[in-house]
Amino acid sequence: MSSIIRIQEDTLETVVAISKEIPEFTNPHGLAVYQERLKNVPAITLVAYVNDVPAGFKVGYERDGYFYSWMGAILPEFRRLGIARQLAERQEAWAKEKGYPHVTFKTRNRLKPMLIFALSRGFDIIDIQPKETIEEYRIILRKRLVY
Repeated sequence: MSSIIRIQEDTLETVVAISKEIPEFTNPHGLAVYQERLKNVPAITLVAYVNDVPAGFKVGYERDGYFYSWMGAILPEFRRLGIARQLAERQEAWAKEKGYPHVTFKTRNRLKPMLIFALSRGFDIIDIQPKETIEEYRIILRKRLVY
């Protein structure tokens, strides 16, 4: 049986529920953090469903005049189905439609699959924020949406 993947705008409650099941998130944000970040700014909250089961999410918002892709993840059992790509494409299309010239996000150096995914999608590394260990360094990436 093939999987039916559906991407839709959804609730922060659904995002929080998924995030609690992501093994890489050692201390996932609660609903109040999401609500505070997205208060009074243009934002998009996307959830991916596989055969009507929540499988992943992507949340982004306007930050200091640019579009920031803040949080996103796919549950392990749904990885390698192209869901992250579909979520990213939908988010980037939304940001471009809203007039943002690029999308920016930050990840940790230890999250190599996320770095590889970003580089393969045309993101450039624009900055690095040192932390206590090299693994925890923050890598800031940006992709131009408008040429």
